[in-house]
Amino acid sequence: MPKLKSNRSAKKRFKVTGSGKIVRYRAAISHYNRKKRGRRKRELSKPAVVTGNDRQRVIRLLGKIK
Repeated sequence: MPKLKSNRSAKKRFKVTGSGKIVRYRAAISHYNRKKRGRRKRELSKPAVVTGNDRQRVIRLLGKIK
């Protein structure tokens, strides 16, 4: 059976931590920042953990079979 190719765009957007969690960056931080409060901008700049069914989807895109 041939090797599976990982999705290159997913590889750039997601990162697997040492404990096996998948981390992503949040959307909506790049523009329209003047009307956003400081607290919201700080929260958007922090990474988030991928959970639920999305996690299975990302694992498949990254080429890691579980």
